[in-house]
Amino acid sequence: MLEAPFPRRTLLGSALAVAATPSLAKAAAPARRADAMDLWPAGRSGFFNPALRLAFEEHGSGQPPDRSLTGVGTALIQPVIPAQPNGAALLIIPGGSYLGEWFDREGFDVAERLALAGVTSFILRYRLPGEGWANRSEVSLQDAQRAIRLIRARADQWRLDPTKVGVMGFSAGGHLAANLSVRTTPAYDAIDATDRLPHRPDLAALMYPVIELTGPAAHKGSAEALLGPAPSADLVRRHTPSLQVSTRTPPTFVVHAMDDDLVPVENAFRQLSALRTVGVAGEGHIFQQGGHGFAVRGSAGKPVAAWPDLFLRWTASHGWPTS
Repeated sequence: MLEAPFPRRTLLGSALAVAATPSLAKAAAPARRADAMDLWPAGRSGFFNPALRLAFEEHGSGQPPDRSLTGVGTALIQPVIPAQPNGAALLIIPGGSYLGEWFDREGFDVAERLALAGVTSFILRYRLPGEGWANRSEVSLQDAQRAIRLIRARADQWRLDPTKVGVMGFSAGGHLAANLSVRTTPAYDAIDATDRLPHRPDLAALMYPVIELTGPAAHKGSAEALLGPAPSADLVRRHTPSLQVSTRTPPTFVVHAMDDDLVPVENAFRQLSALRTVGVAGEGHIFQQGGHGFAVRGSAGKPVAAWPDLFLRWTASHGWPTS
């Protein structure tokens, strides 16, 4: 039986208070995984399903583990605290075709890599659309919006700058991150003071993202898991990020590989083109090789391994701290 990777409490104590704005040269100590935090107030109708049982699946037998999860009855964020935080925060959204969530490869690995640069990460465990929720196309976005608001609401607790809260998503998580960045309206009715805070990130990073939901560039598995088997044209359009980009979309960083045989590289091109059309700052890095799902561990020894440093340089160009 797998040990649950998300030890949970509803509140994080003052023990998480750590010094801010350190020197990057001193940030080599391991990051710390703090207690996970529920996104929604306990018992809130429509946001919990106690009948769902969290299940973990191992992929391969190597170390560190490579696991995915399903059966998300309650959403949460898992903080990963650098040894010397610099005040920047990133919501990390693992992918999995909206059918599961690869929280090691596209969660902890990434958070621990970025922690070396002082970034405090929050790995999102989000409700999966096809697991019996009434409004399947909105539940994951509701969780992502709430997570951004909760990070801002607790910024003092984690010694964060609430104007430096970004999102990074992988594959279907990249679709969710893109949806989060382009949606101008809340996906749920406000329930408390946290929901008075902005729900959109200050910048977005889309890693081999699903963008298109129809046509030859679409990842049909993600589209059906999110929208169901026969969505209306209006629903498809509403959840196609390249069609929803506006001048209010935050600066966006996109990474993809030409040889991705699961999510075609045209998805990256479409989003970058949409950003350029409306004049939103966008930066794209298209690598010849990398395939799909490389994240950090799958990029070792390849040119695509440069992406974390490219991302950090890009965030610095948008005023984020470098150490």
